[in-house]
Amino acid sequence: MHIKTTKCNRFCLVASVTNQEVFLCHEARASFESLFRSFDPEVQFQYFRSFRRVRISFSDALAAAEARLRLHKTDFRGREMRLYFAQSVHIGSPRLEPPKPDKQFLISPPASPPVGWRQSEDATPVINYDLLCAISKLGPGEKYELHTATPTTPSVVVHVCDDEHGDSSTPDDSDQDEKSRPPRPKIVQTRRPDFTPSPVQQ
Repeated sequence: MHIKTTKCNRFCLVASVTNQEVFLCHEARASFESLFRSFDPEVQFQYFRSFRRVRISFSDALAAAEARLRLHKTDFRGREMRLYFAQSVHIGSPRLEPPKPDKQFLISPPASPPVGWRQSEDATPVINYDLLCAISKLGPGEKYELHTATPTTPSVVVHVCDDEHGDSSTPDDSDQDEKSRPPRPKIVQTRRPDFTPSPVQQ
């Protein structure tokens, strides 16, 4: 018993074909396939009419690359034909290479971080003591220029608001009790409407 083995390592192109004759007319299909058989006699075709795509499998990566280079965006029976690689083609490698793990290390926890990758640590918060000291010296009714004006930029000036009591120091509770406070407005409750019993029907 003889078992026929097929070559599984094939290199594929996907053709975007807008001309429906390729899917309906045998003559147009034969003309389409002859374009690619000139690069590889063992080429195979799979037609997907609903998607207007044709999968073209080559036995050699160089043949697939050359066909894509020469036939991409060419005219086929009055319509433009576009070709795309179904996978990354590695010249000289008989195997299909896996995708590059460029972003896999962003998964938490990292599944396959690159060599030398380390978890970044949070930076220590910076306390600007000069800024805190300058803020503590601000007085009401005064203005402070933070940035001097230049020919291209305006100046930045901070105006400190006056205290509504006329004193920058906050009064304690005893001072507040001695000063007269405005009376609080009394909240008037909504009066309930009078209840009028309805006559009982017998």
